[in-house]
Amino acid sequence: MNLSPNFTLDELTASQTADRRGLDNQPTPDHLENLKRLAAFLEDVRALIGKPLVVTSAYRSPEVNAAIGGSKSSQHMLGCAADFVVRGMAPKQVVAALVESNLPFDQVIQEFDRWTHISVPNTASTKPRRQALIIDRSGTRPFKA
Repeated sequence: MNLSPNFTLDELTASQTADRRGLDNQPTPDHLENLKRLAAFLEDVRALIGKPLVVTSAYRSPEVNAAIGGSKSSQHMLGCAADFVVRGMAPKQVVAALVESNLPFDQVIQEFDRWTHISVPNTASTKPRRQALIIDRSGTRPFKA
């Protein structure tokens, strides 16, 4: 099922952990609506970057999120967040482009200098925080280009 021109439900719910452990990773109807908002937003990110995004993680059921040691308040569990890489671009470059844009992201995070985390607000009516962070072995801190 296509959620947008370039993103499918299968892509945004894929989980090797769920597959290996036999965990259900199907979104609820509310989470599916969030995934549709997220997919539309990812199209905007793709247009800004000018390259395809390779999604490595998006929706995670609470069981999958716990199995991978995810945050108990992870926006992934709501269908509002995705982790991705862009071939030929470092995460720092991707985050910098997003920070310089006017896109209404909730959070963008350069994670361990290996991937980018992006989220939309938890509800369609919530104002985006446009919070930019770095997370690595040193901890969490504001992003600086």
